[in-house]
Amino acid sequence: MVDSIFTKIIKGDIPSFKVYEDDLTYAFLDIHPIQPGHVLVIPKKQVEFVWDLDGESYLALMTTVKKTAQHMKNVLEVPFIGEMVVGVDVPHAHVHLVPFTKVEQFRNVPDMSAIPDNQALLAMAEKLRFHD
Repeated sequence: MVDSIFTKIIKGDIPSFKVYEDDLTYAFLDIHPIQPGHVLVIPKKQVEFVWDLDGESYLALMTTVKKTAQHMKNVLEVPFIGEMVVGVDVPHAHVHLVPFTKVEQFRNVPDMSAIPDNQALLAMAEKLRFHD
């Protein structure tokens, strides 16, 4: 199996704006966010679809999704964290977490050709990073 872009991120071959990591999962900022603070949560084990994960990996992923969403809601002081499993853009299971206040914000379509704002991403990663 060829490493997905997410596997390359986990291995450190591609940089990311990490907000959380444990033995089985990794959470980092989307570089083309729907809204500032848009986080991707992935299993470290590369499996194409969320529903194809083994039980332990699925539970670990969803535990991290819940923990991260609650953390985002508190830190960003927003009323909602949208959760999406799309499964078509990268062949590696992942869950999108998007902070928003109004439904229109959640439905925003980012400009995928835009150059990522690394300064804003770094500031947001520092704000959202878990400090155990």
